Amino acid sequence: MAHKSLKQTIFVRLLVPVICFFLLETVLSYGITLHYVNKAYDRWLLDSVRSLEQEIKTREQGIYVELSSNELDVFSWDDLDKTYFKIIAENQGVLAGDVFLPEPDVDDIDWSNPVYFDAEIYNQPVRMVSILVKNQQTPEKVFIHVAETLNKRREMMVDILLADLIPQVLLVVLISLYLFKNINRGLWPLQQLASQIAHRSPRDLSPIEDTDVYLEVKTLTDTINELFERLNSVIASQQRFITNAAHQLRTPLAGLKLQAEVAQYEKNPDAIQPTLHQIQSSAERMSHLITQLLVLARSEQIEKRYKFKRIDLRLLVRDVCIEWVPKAMFKKIELSFDDPGQAIFVQGDALLLSELLGNLIDNAIAYGMVNGKINVKLLAHPWPCLQVEDNGIGIPYSEQKRIFERFYRISDNLGDGCGLGLAIVKEIADLHQAQVELRSQPATLGTEMRVTFL
Repeated sequence: MAHKSLKQTIFVRLLVPVICFFLLETVLSYGITLHYVNKAYDRWLLDSVRSLEQEIKTREQGIYVELSSNELDVFSWDDLDKTYFKIIAENQGVLAGDVFLPEPDVDDIDWSNPVYFDAEIYNQPVRMVSILVKNQQTPEKVFIHVAETLNKRREMMVDILLADLIPQVLLVVLISLYLFKNINRGLWPLQQLASQIAHRSPRDLSPIEDTDVYLEVKTLTDTINELFERLNSVIASQQRFITNAAHQLRTPLAGLKLQAEVAQYEKNPDAIQPTLHQIQSSAERMSHLITQLLVLARSEQIEKRYKFKRIDLRLLVRDVCIEWVPKAMFKKIELSFDDPGQAIFVQGDALLLSELLGNLIDNAIAYGMVNGKINVKLLAHPWPCLQVEDNGIGIPYSEQKRIFERFYRISDNLGDGCGLGLAIVKEIADLHQAQVELRSQPATLGTEMRVTFL
């Protein structure tokens, strides 16, 4: 599908009303001009009738008309139009003029005023006027009919219309040129912006200069600059993530390689057992790290492109707690769930929410105390809220602001995590527009993680 041109669209939308106004004004001018031209020439035509009326005489024998040949020549002379007339009495018939001249084809005519109508003579259109002579001395009714061709009327109409339309046509042309030039000038900042972006390096995400630009264009440049800023942030975050992930993967891989080499040179089967145990531990750590990285990748890919579903948080939390009971028992930790006794629904992704709760429980197990307790609570009011409490060693105040950073691990901790668990919790919570809160009191032992779905 071909893309529309903004320049052409603006030009057409501005010029079309001008052309429509021009056409409307032309039609109105034609109607007004026709009215006043007919009105002027109808008066002249009536003057001709009045001059003939003066020539009607009466005598004993009846009514007659005194018109010499010179008077007839003066009456009918015209360099553009042909004039016809007929004077007819009700009883005597035609007294003078052209017998073939038509009369008004109407039975009930009001002769108190002149009657104007259009007709044809010799296949030529003519304008006619008829009157009833108001002379009380005439013994019978006398009618005068005068016709004139329309050449003068047409010529005057053309002259008036041209005098009116030519300036308007020139005005439309000037307006078109003005619009075309100024639309090009107005769109020039957009063309410069497109050229500036087109010639940029793919790695250049610096802000676009927006000096001396229109407000609407500045809005566009501000939006693009905001996008560049977000892209810079995302790219920097991805680069840090890749660097940290490579470092985190390199350590267990190097350990696996070293331990495998040691196992190859060990001849005693009993002596090789500790090495195999180390290999298994490194493999488990790498598997856990890869799983965490995949969850992070999934949470980033799903953002803004996934439609959440209605999920019963109560059932999901119960199933996840049951899944983590064996690992908690292995660490001699009591894992409990305070069932709210009612369904609590949220909009979200079940797999990601399971990972969120799993990471909270895993983190509590990893840093919890032997024979300790982990309590999972689910609240419905005022907002759906998920809480995971433990009675572990707590988190120092100096570390609490950084624990949600990727690959960050608390100094001197005894756990074997990779520093991604709470970062994943934060990513998934942000994706679900949920708020994560940490409450930890190192002095009194224990940590509470709260996720509130707003």
